[in-house]
Amino acid sequence: MNTNKLQSFAAEARTSLMKAVRARIDAALEPNSLAQSDSPRAYRELTEEILRNGGGEQGRAKTAERHAYRWFNRIIALRYMDANEFTGVHVVSGEELDNPNALPAVLSAAKRGEFEDEVFGGVGTKSKVLPTIQALLDGGKPSNDPQGDAYGLLLRSYCDYWHRFLPFMFDDAGAADEILMPADLLAKDSVLRKAVEVMTVADCVGESDEGNVEIIGWLYQFYISERKDQVMAGFKKSKKAGADEIPAATQLFTPDWIVRYLVQNTVGHLWTQNHPESQLHNTWEYYIDPVGEDAGEILKIDSPEDLTVCDPACGSGHILAYAFDLLYSIYDEAGYSANEIPGLILEHNLFGMEIDERAANLAAFALTMKARGKYRRFFRKGRQVQPNVQRITPEYFADDEVTKLNDLYHVTFDTDTWNTYQNADTYGSLIQPPADLVSLLPLAGAVEHSETEGGQAQLSLISDQLRDRANLVLTQTRYLSRQYAAVVANPPYMGSGNMGNELKKFVTDHYKDGKADLYSCFYYRYETLTDRNGLFGTVIGDTWMFIKSFEAMRTNLIDCRHIESFIHIRDISNHPDIFGANAAFIVSNEKEAFDLHQVDSKWFMA
Repeated sequence: MNTNKLQSFAAEARTSLMKAVRARIDAALEPNSLAQSDSPRAYRELTEEILRNGGGEQGRAKTAERHAYRWFNRIIALRYMDANEFTGVHVVSGEELDNPNALPAVLSAAKRGEFEDEVFGGVGTKSKVLPTIQALLDGGKPSNDPQGDAYGLLLRSYCDYWHRFLPFMFDDAGAADEILMPADLLAKDSVLRKAVEVMTVADCVGESDEGNVEIIGWLYQFYISERKDQVMAGFKKSKKAGADEIPAATQLFTPDWIVRYLVQNTVGHLWTQNHPESQLHNTWEYYIDPVGEDAGEILKIDSPEDLTVCDPACGSGHILAYAFDLLYSIYDEAGYSANEIPGLILEHNLFGMEIDERAANLAAFALTMKARGKYRRFFRKGRQVQPNVQRITPEYFADDEVTKLNDLYHVTFDTDTWNTYQNADTYGSLIQPPADLVSLLPLAGAVEHSETEGGQAQLSLISDQLRDRANLVLTQTRYLSRQYAAVVANPPYMGSGNMGNELKKFVTDHYKDGKADLYSCFYYRYETLTDRNGLFGTVIGDTWMFIKSFEAMRTNLIDCRHIESFIHIRDISNHPDIFGANAAFIVSNEKEAFDLHQVDSKWFMA
C-alpha cells in the first residue's frame, strides 16, 4: 500500500471538499438564492445548522467542515465497496474498476435506461427521482451540466439505499444535503476520480481477497493531519485543548504489528488459557508463551461469545478490526458455521467507544466490511447486525426535563446525575457512570411500553426527543459501566499543560494519580473496564517509566498488577513505524509479582 499517495490524496481532498461545500453554503445564503425558492426546507435546515455551530463565519466554517467530511466518508466508503464488489453496480467507480477516467458505472447504466430495482423500486413503484434523472439525461430538463446533475441524484439515491445497512456511514444528513453536494464530481481532477486512482483494487481487496480495511484507517489519519498540525501549533502558543481540539490532537493510527502483539496476547492468551488444546497460537507471530504455569485464578472463557473485547478510544477501529480476524479463527476452530460467525462477533464480542463522530463512523464501517468480507450475504440477512461502536455524545437536561425523566423512571435523581454526559465530548470514556444511572439499565427497554393506570402510555408525558436523549444516556452508560474480558487500546496522549481548564479539573478530581497525561488516566480506566483476572493491553510512550510525575502509575503497575509481557523499544531509529509510543505491555487485572527477562532488543516481563 502506497501510504504517501494516500496521504497526499486525503490532504488535498479535505481542502477541495471544504472549499466546494463552503461555496455551496455561501451561494445558498445569498439574497433570493435558488436554494431559498427551489429547496425551502433544505435552506431552513442549513440556516439552523449554521446557528447551532455558532452563527456567522464560525457557523459557516464548522458546517462546511462537517459536510465536507461527510462526503469524504461516503466517497471512500463507496469506492472501497466497489473495489470489493460489495455494490451491485459500481457507484463511484467505472465498469473497469481501476480506470479513474471512466464514468461511474451507475451513470453509464442510467444512460442506457438501466436502474437497480433494489435502489429505485420495481416497474410500478419507481422512485420519484427517476423521472428527473431520465429527463436530465434525455434533454427533457434544462441544465448547464445534465450529466453531473443526474449523477448527483444517483449518488444521493445510493447513499439513501446504503443508509439501511450502514446508517453510521451513510447518515441521514437531512434536507440540507440536497444543496451541499460538492460540484463537479465528474471532473477529471475531482475527489471522486482521485479516490478511484489512489484506492486501488489491490489495496482495497488485500492479500486475503476479503477486504483490507486498514486503508480506511490510514485515510482518516491523513485527512485530519492538517487539523492536527493546526492544534499542535496552537499548543506552542499556549493555547489549550477543548472539545473541538482533543480528537485531532490525540488520534494516532497504530502500526499493524503493535496491534497484533496487543490482541494476540490479550484476546488470544485468554482463549489459550482456557482451551489449552487450541493450536491457534502457533500461527500468531507476536504471541508470547507464558513462562511456567499461569499464577492464580484465570478468567473463565467457556465459549467464543465470552471473549468480550473493548477499545475505549477506538479511533477508526484498527485494533477492533484485527480482533475481528483473531476472533473469527477462534470461532472457526470451535466449529461454528461460517455464515453465523461474522454476526456473532459483531453482536457479542467487539465494543468500541470514541468521542469523534467521524472516527466512530469509520470504526463501525470497518467492522461491517470485515463481516461482509467473510460472509457475502451479510447484508441480505433478515436481521442486520450493527457493530457495537458508540460515540460518547454530550447531553444536557434542563431542570424541567429532569423532573419529567424522574417521573417517567419513578426515581429522584438530581440534575448532576442526569447530566453525567454534559461534557462527554471532552471526557469521553474516562467517565465512570454513577450507580444511579446504572440501576436504570434493566428498565431501559421496559419503560418504553409501560402504561399508566388509566391506560395512557406514560411515554406521552414526555416528547419523543426527550425519550431518545434519555435512551442515549442509558446506552452510553451500558457501554461505560460494564466490564470486558479484554481491554485493548492505544489511548489519547495529551500532557496536562495542554489540557483546557475543564479537562484538567476533571482528571484531577477523578484520576489524581494519572493526571499528568491522558494516557495515564486511561491506564487507570482500563482497570475499571476489565474483568477481574481479565487482561488489558496498551501501547504508550515511555516517559512514564522514568519521570517522577508518573511515579504513582509505576507503583500501581508493579505492586497491584501482574505484568504478562512488556516491550520497550529503546532504539526507535530501527522502527520507522513507531510514532512516539514505544512501550507496549499486557497486564492481568490482578495483583501478582513478576520476573524480569531481557530478550534480544526488547524488554519482556512475564
